Amino acid sequence: MSAVDRRWRSLLFVPASRPDLAAKAPRSEPDAVVLDLEDAVPAHAKDEARAGLTAVRAELPSGLSVCVRVNPPGTEWFEADVAALPADLAAVVVPKVETVGQLDRLEHLLGDRPVVAGLETVRGVVDARLLLQGPVVGCYFGAEDYVADLGGVRTPDNAEVAHARASVAMAARLGGVPALDMVTLDFGDAERFVLEARQARALGYSGKLCIHPAQVGLANEAFLPSAEELDWARRLLAAFADAGGATIAFEGLMVDEVVAARARAVLATAGDD
Repeated sequence: MSAVDRRWRSLLFVPASRPDLAAKAPRSEPDAVVLDLEDAVPAHAKDEARAGLTAVRAELPSGLSVCVRVNPPGTEWFEADVAALPADLAAVVVPKVETVGQLDRLEHLLGDRPVVAGLETVRGVVDARLLLQGPVVGCYFGAEDYVADLGGVRTPDNAEVAHARASVAMAARLGGVPALDMVTLDFGDAERFVLEARQARALGYSGKLCIHPAQVGLANEAFLPSAEELDWARRLLAAFADAGGATIAFEGLMVDEVVAARARAVLATAGDD
């Protein structure tokens, strides 16, 4: 794969230091698996995790999209992480991307490897439009690191990240790359995960980061249109076509080309285009 799939709905993160968990990752049918060298691996285990990357990747199915998340640029581990990357990766996930200079450095080190950029600091979010270029083919919003950098407080309603979350989605749209939503840390709270995933889809996100296999199926479903949405879109477009593209009234809505375009997008999201 030369670029991030726009229909990646679920990216399951597993510690690169845990080959046993990585081997089980395909069972939940994520759209992609991320072998994580950053947050999931403590400092004392990073060398060992890095050394085993190629072997762990080799044990995963060849048809599965596999990524590696390296440590942030500027850390003591970053360049060694990059040097240890296996050849067969869908993308390299780079956290805390903040400057165009970092992108230049990434391109120098990675060549034509695609990058999924983590926008999870105040500077990264504010400058997101500048950063979604060059090797970057996708991005994600990291709420926990963003709020820590901001000096704010995490709350259940996500009010403190609402602006940043929407800003990343808009920057991704302008940059022509898919955006992936923040993690839901309470992996036992399926209701919260589904609510956040639906909110993210409404904002324009194409998928969500998952930290537990139980979240994968929820993401896969949440980021696809429901049967009711698909039926509505097909019927609306049929009526619009029958009218020759003229503005019509349809089930209480005034439908013009803008509404028809939205219906086409619903079908395209489901691969029904």
